[in-house]
Amino acid sequence: MILSKNNNTSIDKTATILNSGKIAIIPTDTVYGFSGIVPQTDKEIRKIKGRAETKPFIQLISNPEDIYSLTKSVVPKKLIDLWPGALTIIVQDKNSETTTAYRCPADEWIRSVLSKCNTPLYSTSVNRSGHSILETIEDIKKEFSKEVALIIDDGDRKNALPSTIVDITDGTIRILRQGSLRIH
Repeated sequence: MILSKNNNTSIDKTATILNSGKIAIIPTDTVYGFSGIVPQTDKEIRKIKGRAETKPFIQLISNPEDIYSLTKSVVPKKLIDLWPGALTIIVQDKNSETTTAYRCPADEWIRSVLSKCNTPLYSTSVNRSGHSILETIEDIKKEFSKEVALIIDDGDRKNALPSTIVDITDGTIRILRQGSLRIH
């Protein structure tokens, strides 16, 4: 199914599809992303994308404060103040020794979908692993419409930059990828 983001049912339909365990391609405040409920859809997204088991996905959260229930890392206020926005923060998980990358996107639409899902969603760029990120909705439809349950059309994203990624797992702020949000 392909649905315009501007359709007044797009938030509810997207949340319903995601809550049923299916994969959707949705626009974020940066690039289009494959999305699915954490952790159930990990293998399916990897299969579609052709991504290695060892490379984790970013997880989207609906509110900046949600990070505090998910991590034992001390997240600096200056980073939290950049959310919602195009910043991904890698933190130590609350109940394990693993790490996770979280982002609270600036787009109100996607945060509404996240609220209706009531759990983080995976997000990873729309492309096959090793290939360029797809920037036009027509390319996305042509490449992936048979592999996902839903594509939300929000127009083309030419020259859009992905999020900036920082790692704070060792107590310092290390920039791993300088994306659309400039951090110095």
